[in-house]
Amino acid sequence: MSMEAFTQLSGIACPLDLANIDTDQLIPARFMMRSRAQGYGGFLLHDLRFGPDGAALLDFPLHQARHAGAKILVTSGNFGTGSSREAAVYALWDFGIRCVIAPSFGDIFASNAVKNGLLPAMVSEADARSLMAKLEAQSAPICVDLEAQRIRIGESVIAFDIDPVRRLQLLNGWDDIDLTLRHTGEIAAFRAARLAAEPWVMPPSADA
Repeated sequence: MSMEAFTQLSGIACPLDLANIDTDQLIPARFMMRSRAQGYGGFLLHDLRFGPDGAALLDFPLHQARHAGAKILVTSGNFGTGSSREAAVYALWDFGIRCVIAPSFGDIFASNAVKNGLLPAMVSEADARSLMAKLEAQSAPICVDLEAQRIRIGESVIAFDIDPVRRLQLLNGWDDIDLTLRHTGEIAAFRAARLAAEPWVMPPSADA
């Protein structure tokens, strides 16, 4: 099933000044036995957001009132490395995050993110630090424009990178099957030409 197209996103952004956040931190394995239908959002970054007694660590950025309802996470490099668990993306999505802005991503995480409609926007280390500093100084909405590959906060505009094929998927709401189906005409033409030149490649039909 195709995803909803992603073109622009405006919303509250939460700064999370931590590097090397891996998929085991994004959702600890012990929470992955439950059905996706039950939701994974409550377990996002669980062991960083909650103490050993289960009490919320109120100084953690995602617990702060000014970041309530955040759709965008701005963080440091090497985000989403570690195991290939897609549930890490489920946890972000179910929490309400639709875009992560960081200097670098684990490649499997970035692929899983796009397959679920979540944008991994890659910026320079300096730009990530500048964004986080602005958000720490004053909570402000961010506008992420995937078509232009630009992030706007106040009067500041920052460019971001994304793999071109992944950008195409998000802009059109395409999954991997949709990517193949856009070449239906070429596939049909190749098949017809191949059969004309080498008809023996096709096994005989059952009613032949």
